[in-house]
Amino acid sequence: MGGKDSPRSDTAILLISCPDRQGIIASVTRYIHENKGNVVDLEQHVDPGEKFFFMRIEWELGGFAMSLEAFREEFQKAIGEPFGMGWKLHSTAETQRMAVFASTSSHCLHDILSRYQAGEWKVEIPLIVSNHETLEGAAAAACVDFRHFPVTAETKRAQERRQIALLKERRIDLVVLARYMQVLSDDFVNEFPERIINIHHSFLPAFPGAKPYHSAYERGVKIIGATSHYVTADLDAGPIIEQDVARVSHVDSVEDMMRKGRDLEKVVLSRAIWSHLNRKTLVFRNRTIVFV
Repeated sequence: MGGKDSPRSDTAILLISCPDRQGIIASVTRYIHENKGNVVDLEQHVDPGEKFFFMRIEWELGGFAMSLEAFREEFQKAIGEPFGMGWKLHSTAETQRMAVFASTSSHCLHDILSRYQAGEWKVEIPLIVSNHETLEGAAAAACVDFRHFPVTAETKRAQERRQIALLKERRIDLVVLARYMQVLSDDFVNEFPERIINIHHSFLPAFPGAKPYHSAYERGVKIIGATSHYVTADLDAGPIIEQDVARVSHVDSVEDMMRKGRDLEKVVLSRAIWSHLNRKTLVFRNRTIVFV
């Protein structure tokens, strides 16, 4: 078995959630083994309060005795239905397509494009969308198509319809809000359930408004943070994927705090994207199980 972070090709990943009971792991692994699949990674978790079971299992497709299409049909009958499972099957041979939405702040977009160009993620970024033209040069430098959708209160619904149509036309799997300073409508969010990732500072709800760092500075906060989560209809209340914090003190100015905050946002967002692209996340109600 390779290391947790070692890249693999030609593997299948199965994400499972269901009421907990005896025999789930044995039944799933036996089914894969009987079809000549070699398991290379398995993680599982049981929530004792909810009495719910979660698992991520990955196996090699070389020599596997059935196609993934056949697996989807046969596994549901043999294992899924008897255990009352919710499950999703993915192939690592597939390359996901990601669109990035940004406004004027460039730090998260530049970090994403840097990792993309370095080949850090197995992903295609065919599209950057913005409500401003500020970041068009960054998109051009990375040879990524840039689309400008100016948004006002009067045009918001029509512009979102155009954006949704464009995302579907480009076959986008994942939307990343890299400091996109617009609230998405419920209609937009419902088009991409568990496929929109946002990043923001962790001062909410204590320090809302346009200048949260100034408010935090005036209160003498000692910790600042960043949160990345899936977007839901409840603003900034979706299932959290990744968080991190940094210490600050009385010697830090507002500008120091903002600089540390930008650094955190870049790293936290990149970790969340990596977890999603590697099928490490499983949403349960309004929280996530994030496998290592």
